[in-house]
Amino acid sequence: MASGKEKRAASVSRKTKETEISVSVDIDGSGSFDISTGVGFFDHMLEQLSRHSLIDITVKAKGDLHIDDHHTVEDTGIAIGQAISKALGDRRGIARYASLDLAMDETLTRAAIDVSGRPFLVWNVGFSAPKVGTFDTELVREFFQALAQNAGITLHVTNHYGANNHHIAETCFKAVARVLRAATEHDPRQAGVVPSTKGTLNG
Repeated sequence: MASGKEKRAASVSRKTKETEISVSVDIDGSGSFDISTGVGFFDHMLEQLSRHSLIDITVKAKGDLHIDDHHTVEDTGIAIGQAISKALGDRRGIARYASLDLAMDETLTRAAIDVSGRPFLVWNVGFSAPKVGTFDTELVREFFQALAQNAGITLHVTNHYGANNHHIAETCFKAVARVLRAATEHDPRQAGVVPSTKGTLNG
């Protein structure tokens, strides 16, 4: 937690007929994580999200994996997004904007973010195969759609190029993590001020 500042942490529980999920986040963490969704590749991606955003993330999810991974992935995105929004509060004193090109071997992906209170996702990412292992690659977009909608962020993600689908997915998570970190950090030049001429970042 940043010294002298209000703790930005929150927990969310979500239970439906399809999933049961509990999430905790600490925006001013160190990137520590404890994640268990029952979907191995997704766990690995969420670990990247935590580690590179420096947001401490705990996720415990049980879902209808006997059907497929869709509900678990989407509902986890919903819960993490809600927890981040709750932890940010009125978003006073944050940097708000960030963008980054992130390289991983042959792959380059760009993420840009506005922690605006207005949810929107622009997704320019394609995969050459429907699966990475047993994980449906289309679920990468579903996760970020749920995250953006529930965190109240405008998020643009573009994969410039890449050949390995694992790398493409991983650069999406790492790039979003990095811009989320930068945009939610305290801006010392506007401490205690909502970074908007409207005076609010609640939509």
